Amino acid sequence: MRAPLMALLLATVSLGGCMGSGDSSEPDGFDVDDAEKPGWAEGDWWLYTFETAQFGEDTARLVVTDVDDGDGNYMLGISSEREAQRHAVINHNPFLGRVTIEDLSVYENGETQSVFNFPWNVGDTWTFTLLGESWTAETTGSVSGMAVVMATSSSGHSLEYHFDGTHGFLDFFEWINQDGELQFRMSLTNTGSDFSDEVWFIRATDLKDRLFEGPIDGVATDSFVDSGHPSGIDFDYYVFFIDVAIPQGGTGTLSVKDHAGQSILQRTYSAGTQSQELATIPSRTDEYTLEVTLTGGQSSIHFMMAGGIENFWDL
Repeated sequence: MRAPLMALLLATVSLGGCMGSGDSSEPDGFDVDDAEKPGWAEGDWWLYTFETAQFGEDTARLVVTDVDDGDGNYMLGISSEREAQRHAVINHNPFLGRVTIEDLSVYENGETQSVFNFPWNVGDTWTFTLLGESWTAETTGSVSGMAVVMATSSSGHSLEYHFDGTHGFLDFFEWINQDGELQFRMSLTNTGSDFSDEVWFIRATDLKDRLFEGPIDGVATDSFVDSGHPSGIDFDYYVFFIDVAIPQGGTGTLSVKDHAGQSILQRTYSAGTQSQELATIPSRTDEYTLEVTLTGGQSSIHFMMAGGIENFWDL
């Protein structure tokens, strides 16, 4: 099963990931290089360019860090700690974490989801849940030997993805929301085996996602509770993301306080601030209050926080 990856390394051929839309599918036939599911081994990797609405472009490797035949799962981590943190709080990359050996199903809220439909047959349809949406998918054709899948959700979101049997995983994946805005795109640029470096995955639980828009009369408050990960394990830390837009003449503040009124996070924003912050802070099981002030029209603060359990490998 690893032969295609090894052959690629020996030939030192670079990939030209397919960036096109479903219009490039072959309408008069269905030609897929490998219709069966691949077999992965520890150290197999795929280098992707990731694009998100929040962070723009980044490049990192998805890496098979473990093959657990007993549990029937692979574990996929990522070679960028920053990307692992982004996923923990934004939840944009559905292919991090456990993936089933049987059919490469991914996990959504602890349940396996059949994103791939082996063996590929044009016209096949199926359903799954991913990225908080319920999808109806169809294998619509093929392009350059890759199966092309189009999916839509009941709320108007769309997916397009191409499965490359030669390299054993996705060549292209794109998520567009109901307003036609890009939410997440991953494009394959290279692949290989025997990865040797650091890899991360953060098991996360969303604690708060709130957009505040000004002007606010007084102080806007919200609350959330950290009761640990659903597995019963305490979080290693909190991952937070703050997206701030303060026009000239406006101001803003944000604070997160525990039940005793002690701040664990505090920020002050001046006029003209346009910033994004992604960071971690120590966690502690508690009930928290979020307080925000905003002056000036069209000012906004988007606050997101997740509790994270860090998994780290040095392959």
